[in-house]
Amino acid sequence: MQGNFKYLKGFGMLTRILAVAFSSFVTVLSTSIPLILYYPELDNGTVFLLIGVLLLGSFLTHGLLTHIVNDLIDFKSGTDEHSPGILSGGSRVIQTKQFTYSQLKLFGIVLSAVMMLAAILFFTFGHIELGILTVIGIWGALSYSIKPFIFAYRPLAGEWLSLFPSMLFLGLAAPWIILDSIPLWAWFNAAINAIWCMSWVMVHHIPDIDADQRARPVKRTTVLYESAKWGRRAAHWPAAAYLILVAVLAVIMTSTRELAGLVTLILSIVTVLMLFDMKNSDVEAVTSVEKKMLIVASVTAILLGLTI
Repeated sequence: MQGNFKYLKGFGMLTRILAVAFSSFVTVLSTSIPLILYYPELDNGTVFLLIGVLLLGSFLTHGLLTHIVNDLIDFKSGTDEHSPGILSGGSRVIQTKQFTYSQLKLFGIVLSAVMMLAAILFFTFGHIELGILTVIGIWGALSYSIKPFIFAYRPLAGEWLSLFPSMLFLGLAAPWIILDSIPLWAWFNAAINAIWCMSWVMVHHIPDIDADQRARPVKRTTVLYESAKWGRRAAHWPAAAYLILVAVLAVIMTSTRELAGLVTLILSIVTVLMLFDMKNSDVEAVTSVEKKMLIVASVTAILLGLTI
């Protein structure tokens, strides 16, 4: 019984379910809610079933596989060992002996194999969209941390080549599968949610700047690159830049969705100001902002879903 509790606790630590819920889950809801509210011709039972499938897929991909692989690589490079982060620095399931490195590696291999098998079955039985989404999810998780890609250790690559496509297509998934074509509102919702997630991840990396520098190989995130070039005062610049991109999309969106565009613009500006008021060297201050960003991102995602 004690061993089972240990494993359950380990999986709870590993998944970091609140972060997944406030990023991946709300991304699914942001483009699923309109299908229920604004498309009366659709069968709500089918929509709810699809939402369940997408939530499960995002949990397996972002909550488990991504975190498993990232924990393994960051443990080997040493960055998690030196991280002072509260929310960052990995799940610490290896350091706290919830799982051994070998056990976690086995979980990762089995989960990767199961997801690849699922993709093959989706393609075989004609569920092409679900097959493509599964492959993109696997790509995002593995390319972020595993050689020869290891995009998490390269500036810009981690967020744009791994995170962004995974989050973008997660957002597009429901309307893509249910409707004959992907409407404009879905592209805006998915893109804004994906870029907002990228901004949050940039803040997530700030407490780990020194640990990432000490890692072998050096985990040269975009945040570390900017800090090395311009000093710790520049650590929040990547996050702010992505939020400015969100603001630009919000302005464009006002031409067709005035309320959604204006509120998204206001929330993005408020969050940018919060970043510039943040003390980058204070781990607790950065963590506080990170939590607030997750909440604001969730509010934005749901708002976008309610106002198409």
